[in-house]
Amino acid sequence: MTFILRDASPSDLPAITAIYEDCVLNGTASYELDPPDTVEMEARFAAICGKGYPYIAAEDPDGNLLGYAYASAFRTRPAYRWLVEDSIYLAPEARGRGIGKALLSELLTRCTSLGFRQMVAVIGGASPASIAVHETLGFRTTGRLEATGFKHGRWLDTVLMQLSLGDGATTDPDALAYPGTLYPG
Repeated sequence: MTFILRDASPSDLPAITAIYEDCVLNGTASYELDPPDTVEMEARFAAICGKGYPYIAAEDPDGNLLGYAYASAFRTRPAYRWLVEDSIYLAPEARGRGIGKALLSELLTRCTSLGFRQMVAVIGGASPASIAVHETLGFRTTGRLEATGFKHGRWLDTVLMQLSLGDGATTDPDALAYPGTLYPG
């Protein structure tokens, strides 16, 4: 499957909303039970992009959105500002075609260049496919939270995976440069 990666834009939000709706209704990657509408997805998009986090899209040659990925704050406490959490969602027809790996790889490149030092994956439903994609790009499993979600009539585990970016923890970060400036002190 041929595709390109590019920055996501507000015009992508109807397709992003539809992809996410399918993931909420039919998958376990998200522990939401009710899919948010386009207005809510617009607010989420604006909040993520407004903080300078990357939000990217995969598009086929006909302009159809195949999937999207973004990085966002893992937690809002200031000491976490060097850590991002990745999120990747694919349209059903795009799964198993290398698009998720390409999106994650691009997200890693962008987050590293922005100065983030760690990325964490919070894998709902302990999805073997998601775990495998993260492992191929160097993530290691750092924890498993058992029976943390109840969806589709069953208990779901959550797997935590982590990857150091750039200098990781080998040097002190620059609080005067992004992402240090996310929380001015």
